[in-house]
Amino acid sequence: MAKGILINWYQRKALERAYLDALANLPPQEAPSPEAHFVVLETLHEIDAMLDALPPLVKRAFLLSQLNGLKYQDIADQLDVSLITVKRYMKQAFVQCLMLVE
Repeated sequence: MAKGILINWYQRKALERAYLDALANLPPQEAPSPEAHFVVLETLHEIDAMLDALPPLVKRAFLLSQLNGLKYQDIADQLDVSLITVKRYMKQAFVQCLMLVE
C-alpha cells in the first residue's frame, strides 16, 4: 500500500512539474494569469482524486494510454489482460472523466 501511495505521489508531482515546465517555456504574453494558473492546478488535483477513486488496473490502463501513449493492445500485453478488458477499463475511466466535467 505504501508503495502505491509513493508511486501516486511521484505521478502527481511529475504531472505538476510537466505543467510548470510548459508554463516556463511560454512567452510572457502567452503565460496564464495567476487565476488561470490556480484553476489549472485545482483541476489537476480534481483529476488526481478521480484517478485515485478508480480501481488500480483501470487507473493503470488509463495512465498508460493517456500519459505514456501506449496503444490498447500494448496495455493489454503489459497488464496481462484481454484487449476487450482494456477497452472496458478505458470506458470506465472516460466515464469518470466526463462526470468530473459535468
